[in-house]
This record gives sequence, C-alpha cells and structure tokens, in this order.
Amino acid sequence: MGSILVVNGVLLTPLRIISTPGGDVLHAMRRDEAEHFGFGEAYFSKLQPGFIKGWKRHRKMQLNLIVPVGTIKFVIYDDRAESSTRGKYFSVTLSEGNYQRLTVPPMVWLAFQGVHTTESMLLNIASIPHDPKEVDKCGIDQIKFDWEVLR
Repeated sequence: MGSILVVNGVLLTPLRIISTPGGDVLHAMRRDEAEHFGFGEAYFSKLQPGFIKGWKRHRKMQLNLIVPVGTIKFVIYDDRAESSTRGKYFSVTLSEGNYQRLTVPPMVWLAFQGVHTTESMLLNIASIPHDPKEVDKCGIDQIKFDWEVLR
C-alpha cells in the first residue's frame, strides 16, 4: 500500500484490517515502512464528541495518527515559509471505516475534533518522546478554519 502526499510532508497511508474469528486485527505501523521515521513513544488519546483539540505544532516530533475507535476529523494548516503548500489546509476524517495513518511532519499546525456519537480514540506513534518544550500551541480561533463546513 502506498502513501498519498496531501500537504508538503503530510502523508495519508491506507492500513489493513484483517478479519479474524473473535475480533479483527488493525495494523498501525511497521519499522520497515518508508513512513517510519523512528520511534519515541506511542500513546492513546481519547476525545469526546464535538470537542476540538488544537491548534498545536511540534518543532521536532513527527506524528503518526491512527483512529481505531470512533471518528475524528483532523485539520492541518501549513504556514511554513519555505513550503510549496504554504497557506493551505487539509482535512481528513479517520475511523475504522476509513482506516488510514495520518503522518504529520514537524512545523505543521494540527487540530482535531471528535465527530462520533460517543468517545473516540486515537493512537499516536511519535518519532521522539513527548517534550512540552518542543510544542507550540495557539487558541482554536487564532488559525481561521470553519469547523462547521465539514460536518
């Protein structure tokens, strides 16, 4: 399965779901994939329906985001001066029904919203361990995006 480039450095990679008796196996990442840029930590994050987390960007960390439970809408904004996609937005909604891995490089803004009727969960396979000193944050209204447009 190949990745799709959506914004400079941002990848969307289809993932496999293997049906097995008693419960499916949902692939996430292998170290021999081209999109694997190292391992720092993996963590799950829960998200309540309608709640928006963000905006934030990591200065060093690459994110690999997967949604095995519920439905989450991700929005990326590229304000990197040297990027050919500067000023562009990209949005994708991930779920078990649209099971893909969203790879987000450093210095790209990210926000996400729970759009399922119940709690959603994402998995982040991060390239480095979390360090609050390498994260920039701003209020949800500081980067203009119409969250209603994609509902």
